[in-house]
Amino acid sequence: MVSRSYSNLLDLAYGGTPTLSQEKKRFPRVATVPGLLSEVEDDNCNSVSSDAPSSVSQERMIIVGNQLPLRAHQNTDDEGWCFSWDEDSLLLQLKDGLGEDVEVIYVGCLKEEVPPNEQDDVAQTLLETFKCVPAFLPPELFTKFYHGFCKQHLWPLFHYMLPLSPDLGGRFDRSLWQAYVSVNKIFADKVMEVINPDDDYVWVHDYHLMVLPTFLRKRFNRVKLGFFLHSPFPSSEIYRTLPVREELLRALLNSDLIGFHTFDYARHFLTCCSRMLGLSYQSKRGYIGLEYYGRTVSIKILPVGIHIGQLQSVLNLPETEAKVAELRNKFRGQTVMLGVDDMDIFKGISLKLLAMEQLLMQHTENTGQVVLVQIANPARGRGRDVAEVRSETYATVKRINNAFGRPGYDPVVLIDTPLQFYERIAYYVIAECCLVTAVRDGMNLIPYEYIICRQGNEKLDQTLGLNPLEPKRSMLVVSEFIGCSPSLSGAIRVNPWNIDAVADAMDSALILSEAEKQLRHEKHYRYVSTHDVAYWARSFLQDLERACGDHLRKRCWGIGFGLGFRVVAMDPNFRKLSVEHIVAAYKRTKNRAILLDYDSTLLLTSSLSTIPNVEAVGILNNLCRDPKNVVFLVSAKDRKTLTEWFSCCEKLGIAAENGYFIRPKHDADWETCISVPDFDWKQIAEPVMKLYTETTDGSAIETKESSLVWNYRDADPDFGFCQAKELLDHLESVLANEPVLVKSGQHIVEVKPQGVNKGLVAEHLLVTMKQKGMLPDFVLCIGDDRSDEDMFEVIMRATAGPYLSPVADVFACTVGQKCSKAKYYVEDRTEILRMFQVLANASEHASKIAPRPSNRAIIDRV
Repeated sequence: MVSRSYSNLLDLAYGGTPTLSQEKKRFPRVATVPGLLSEVEDDNCNSVSSDAPSSVSQERMIIVGNQLPLRAHQNTDDEGWCFSWDEDSLLLQLKDGLGEDVEVIYVGCLKEEVPPNEQDDVAQTLLETFKCVPAFLPPELFTKFYHGFCKQHLWPLFHYMLPLSPDLGGRFDRSLWQAYVSVNKIFADKVMEVINPDDDYVWVHDYHLMVLPTFLRKRFNRVKLGFFLHSPFPSSEIYRTLPVREELLRALLNSDLIGFHTFDYARHFLTCCSRMLGLSYQSKRGYIGLEYYGRTVSIKILPVGIHIGQLQSVLNLPETEAKVAELRNKFRGQTVMLGVDDMDIFKGISLKLLAMEQLLMQHTENTGQVVLVQIANPARGRGRDVAEVRSETYATVKRINNAFGRPGYDPVVLIDTPLQFYERIAYYVIAECCLVTAVRDGMNLIPYEYIICRQGNEKLDQTLGLNPLEPKRSMLVVSEFIGCSPSLSGAIRVNPWNIDAVADAMDSALILSEAEKQLRHEKHYRYVSTHDVAYWARSFLQDLERACGDHLRKRCWGIGFGLGFRVVAMDPNFRKLSVEHIVAAYKRTKNRAILLDYDSTLLLTSSLSTIPNVEAVGILNNLCRDPKNVVFLVSAKDRKTLTEWFSCCEKLGIAAENGYFIRPKHDADWETCISVPDFDWKQIAEPVMKLYTETTDGSAIETKESSLVWNYRDADPDFGFCQAKELLDHLESVLANEPVLVKSGQHIVEVKPQGVNKGLVAEHLLVTMKQKGMLPDFVLCIGDDRSDEDMFEVIMRATAGPYLSPVADVFACTVGQKCSKAKYYVEDRTEILRMFQVLANASEHASKIAPRPSNRAIIDRV
């Protein structure tokens, strides 16, 4: 056996010759060692683009889940291992929707523990036979990862249970979090062994692997990566209590596509991204997208389906037919209501039993006629809460049967022993109603299975004595807190906590007319049969392909450390502004136009004050003194305030109120860029804004000479955003016949005269300089928000016009790495001031060598 310390799994599986050469090695092999791996930077795994030549022509999907879709047991005779597909695994079933031309590779853990000395042989066998790559986790690490962080922290929290006391999930344990990160890193290493990053798609499943996207994105910046969460995603009030809330959000955002079962789950996720990361989302042509450092992270909302072919094959089994006949005889003359749930605290078994008790108390005629069969599957977790649920269930069943039972009749039949699949199917077939009263569940496919089984087949119709030509019927009573509820519009939806309402729903399901039951069944069957697991998988893959469509069009690079890593994706021509580059251009040019946005250049990032930084004003003054410079400051502030703040800058040009007022220098008069006959529209707009200010705590109105601004920066972000949308619509309606523009910005809604924007300042500056015989050969324009994009557009358009020198150096520069019409970016305002200081020093040095007559300067402010 070749040692796995120097050979990857594909070499072993396909007979490749082991080699130590790093240049010839196709897939990197990362050894798995027991213990915790660091959460921070992986020094041996630098970010790379996917530029390696592809050796795989067939489209491949790498499906990553906590568990491989395999059953495993050890032979007792030769101590070997026997493996087979787990037909019940969703990861295996979804393969039907990917197409025969898609090769599928699975990465995950085995359900059985494999001794270290057998792991190499098992890994080779699984890859050769099943195309499965196992991740072998040391038992202690697995316990901390799965039973620790996943089941003690994530699973309860995602199901709305807060750790209010040590008995309820336990306090946050940093060591469990480190184990979670370590296991995700091991899974990433396994994916890296087999991935062809140029061609392969990676689909990660569920909350066990939420930080895996970060490790994969860090290694391959353009990896085609989708993630689907099979559990609920809690509201922001619940999720924000998690100490590692931002790390998980940022990790998920390293995916290209994130899938959820329902809109509620997606909405909660988007709200968390808005409140905790300051990200906004928008819908374009039916697709919801989050802009994240130049990448668009798509959101997919589609509930998973079931594998109908598997159910139908089991329905056709002779064993199923025999079991149905047995159950028909056992419950002859009785109406069976069925519940199928795991024995855990969120499935609401006890609430269902209490509702059954209430039904028998209120409707005594049902005693002896109605039976609730409760199938209780083993809980997936463990702990005291599971034991308490089991104890409460047994006690409630005993009390109900003692109170309402009679010889030969138990109103509640509790089945807590493992059933064969065909046996469970048989219960579906004979049940008149299926009850799901979970208090919180990600999806729950029990109602879907029930619908298909109630459709039955011809043999089962004969066994039950039904006419095959008659429409089938079924009834569903489902909790409104489960993922499948929105898609089952014909079900009776209930609040499981309301025992009386659940009992009434059960009674309604019993007395509903046959025709109504048939209509509801037909509606459900039509939906479930067309939205199966293959449809779900096919739809997800199509959206993933769309989400990854522009990978090669953009230039990508990674920033950040540890779990704060993210990829910035920008236009290939968008690059960082080099100080050396701009200084060289500055020194060789003679007619320089400089436009600066106030907020992005002269304010301290960490300060709440809007007063300009003294040091920045000094540097600005130095730039203005250079006769080769024309410097303009553009701002949204009013002209009175700007006059006071920059009274010391005699040669500084100022544009106030986003360009409505312009003053070329300190001793000149203020001019208006456009003519506005009157501002009577303010009498219409201001009362409307006051109404929204009174109803939105944290909002305020800024009254300017040319505009009105409603600011909600200090309001609740969600409520403020909602109110801003309403205000925007309201103002557009009442001002429809006025010559004004109503627009939304960053935490503002503004009403201003039509045609006023910062682009007017740029046009004014270039035209004025040309008229004075100073055709600009150097243009620097810096801004940081959407209003500055108008300046960038004018500057870039001017490169092909008569207002710039044919050899002009043009630097349109935004602050921060984000989508922009600018071609350059700088990291922050500190970097801008350093650059200005270097430019000012260059001017001072040039003036000492060859003094020249003084000229004029102009600046830009937000």
